[in-house]
Amino acid sequence: MTHFTITSAPADHGITLYTLRNAHDMRVVISDRGATLISWWAPDRYGREADVLLGYPDCDAYLANPAFFGGVIGRWGNRIANGRFTLDGVDYQIDRNEGDNHLHGGKGGFHLMPWQVQADPEGLRMTLASPDGAAGFPGNVLASVLYRLDDDGQLRIDYTATTDAPTPINLTSHGYFNLNGGTGDICDHILSIDADAYLQVDRRLIPEKVANVAGSAFDFRQPAPIGPRLAWPDEQLSVAGGFDHCYCLRRANDDVDEPGRKAQPLRDVATVYDPGSGRELTVSTTENGLQFYSGNFLKGVQGRATQAYAIHDGFCLEAQAYPDQVNTPEREAVILRPGQVYRQTTAYRLSVRK
Repeated sequence: MTHFTITSAPADHGITLYTLRNAHDMRVVISDRGATLISWWAPDRYGREADVLLGYPDCDAYLANPAFFGGVIGRWGNRIANGRFTLDGVDYQIDRNEGDNHLHGGKGGFHLMPWQVQADPEGLRMTLASPDGAAGFPGNVLASVLYRLDDDGQLRIDYTATTDAPTPINLTSHGYFNLNGGTGDICDHILSIDADAYLQVDRRLIPEKVANVAGSAFDFRQPAPIGPRLAWPDEQLSVAGGFDHCYCLRRANDDVDEPGRKAQPLRDVATVYDPGSGRELTVSTTENGLQFYSGNFLKGVQGRATQAYAIHDGFCLEAQAYPDQVNTPEREAVILRPGQVYRQTTAYRLSVRK
């Protein structure tokens, strides 16, 4: 049986912090600004606690959150080329906040919005009403996330959304992890990803083709340390300044639960192990894509320590649809229509190898 408690505490700028605590005193702190993961306190193999999430020193920085630390990303996680797409014969121009790209919901993305907390016996539920025209997207959208922390160290995130007009939607969580708790970078972390292919990108970091991982720096089908792979002479690593690519996860089935959406079961898709602390992170998801980001733009970002973050001080594993999918032949799979319910589940489980 899972036992958990939820406590809340006011912070600055009208923000409230909520803490999920399981029976082993593992704690996850979540802000109602952006439904943001703030901290995740977990023991190492010696029982010493550390926060395995990167974050800012105070609430002020989360009001702008230029690094997207821990936020729920919407309406669209990742990039849309030129901030443009066509839906049912209508052309839309949405926020362009990364050069010509739309990135992570634009200047008013979900990660910056105040979410409402709803009573729920299963965990911490937050909802957000996104109006028609927000960041240029059509339709009024009602989004919800449910956070649950169990006694096995699994933080499960269930997303749902509905709309009153067709709109693209692609929600994800942008937590930055460092399993050594910030005592070093992530280069000795050992990563595995259950994917035979990934999306190669152009210099705008927009996908241009599917590539097999075999024989490349991107082959994590067997566990491998991240640092040595970053040093491989691979053009894709040079283009992105490291890993910032979406993996095409193996699909468990091709069943369809709703028009245009593939139903995948919740399955384990990636693990990350830190030999120093013994902490291991397992990622499970219902999604088809997993963005692996190696913290390429962290240099100079002020975190909780006196010294600012450096490149590769954290990593992200963001479960999602494919970047720019709204501009591909698979676009209908990412369009939410009235009467449909968008559903996505991703879980992060922390354990310790003795």
